[in-house]
Amino acid sequence: MGAMKTNYHTHTTWCDGRDDASAIVRTAIRRGFREIGFSSHAMLPGEMEKDGNLTRATATECFAEIRALAEKVAGEIPVLCGVEADYVPGSAEPSHATYADFKPDYVIGSVHWVVAPDGVPVPVDVSPESLFEGVRDHFAGSAETFVRAYFRAEREMVAGFDFDLAAHPDLVRKFNARHPWFDESASWYLEEIERTADALAQSGKYVEVNTGAIARGWLDEPYPSRRFRDALRDRGVRFVLSSDAHSADAIDAAFDRFASCEDFVVPSWSSLA
Repeated sequence: MGAMKTNYHTHTTWCDGRDDASAIVRTAIRRGFREIGFSSHAMLPGEMEKDGNLTRATATECFAEIRALAEKVAGEIPVLCGVEADYVPGSAEPSHATYADFKPDYVIGSVHWVVAPDGVPVPVDVSPESLFEGVRDHFAGSAETFVRAYFRAEREMVAGFDFDLAAHPDLVRKFNARHPWFDESASWYLEEIERTADALAQSGKYVEVNTGAIARGWLDEPYPSRRFRDALRDRGVRFVLSSDAHSADAIDAAFDRFASCEDFVVPSWSSLA
């Protein structure tokens, strides 16, 4: 990707972001971006609805606003409109078919919830407290059981659904630096990384190198970890650099540190491709 600066994983006030799309586009232009894409959190099943996700009604308004903005700034920067869609087994599917009514330019697939054996969805990244309570109450206190279930959901998602970009494939690490709760050097964890790298490679999907946890102060390296990236690179996986920005000032967070560390590509959905 060289010096070409783009970001397709961007959140606004339509979901859980702090700034509106117009403010983010203005910042992208000032910082020399070649293209910007928006990816609000998609709809969740009724029992899991929360303020940080679109509903079908707000999704219609969101897509209309961003496409109008794209026309307004067409001479300055291309603006795309995608969606970040959760995989929740039996409830939510990240696929183009699911969101066909909105005609997204691309779909990002994510796992933010792990469904416990008792059917309760446990949030992966809301807070350390909610994660640890969920592991205690619904996974018999076993970090290994939870983490394995997380990666199993990742593999099911990438193998089973038609989306374009796999988001933060080891999001389960988010709190581990500041609140250690499992060993990332354990043989069972390394096995999960290898198996998930195989699934991602076989799917042919792009994988993002996501700097969001750096911007938010949780980690000092992106998702996936260096070891996970090595496994993915060895299998020929294509990387796209992403900030997972939730504010205008974070759209290129830590890009100066990681823009040259991988052979990033311009994805097929980009107007620059």
